[in-house]
Amino acid sequence: KTLQVFKTCKVLTPTNQNTMEVIEPDFTYHIYNRANGDELLFRNQDNYRFFLEKAKTYLAPIAEFYTYCLMPNHFHFLLRFKSEKELQENLAGFQNLQGLDKLPAQILSNFLNGYAKAYNKIYNRKGSLFMRNAGRVKVQTDEYLKELIKYIHLNPVNANLVSKPQDWKYSSYSSLTSGKPTLLNRDYILDLFDGIEDFEFHHRT
Repeated sequence: KTLQVFKTCKVLTPTNQNTMEVIEPDFTYHIYNRANGDELLFRNQDNYRFFLEKAKTYLAPIAEFYTYCLMPNHFHFLLRFKSEKELQENLAGFQNLQGLDKLPAQILSNFLNGYAKAYNKIYNRKGSLFMRNAGRVKVQTDEYLKELIKYIHLNPVNANLVSKPQDWKYSSYSSLTSGKPTLLNRDYILDLFDGIEDFEFHHRT
């Protein structure tokens, strides 16, 4: 596929929603970002795997994973950030951070900066890899949550990379439907769709 396919990262956003709002504990957010200009975030399978490993290391202590999709030049995560009580129980590795109110945004920034530094070193490049700060949109209804899950999984289909969401290796779709062990909160997502059959049906329409 040519790079033209990946130039625009369109984001499903409710009307009048602030895409750079403060990340609050115990809320679900659509987190996304894209590469600067015409660059790629992921050039090969190792890049995709390394990004997901870093996401697990940085974000799992502070957030619950619902859905994700990594595209060649952008990414989407659907995360429920943990409550203040849960965050306090997971602060051991992050004692240098000031205040729970800044914790999620700071760790998200550390995660992306860590990936960018490793990427720049591997490919001998300089400068910012990502577009400014990662966008974040709060999810406040089940209806919007279901829309987002479908939208995120259908990104590679809409970009003409694959014909079915399950054919894209770098998304959560197959993990949610396979029954294999996963870091994702599979039960919550499938209950939201009334089971696997309804989940699959919504991704076909």
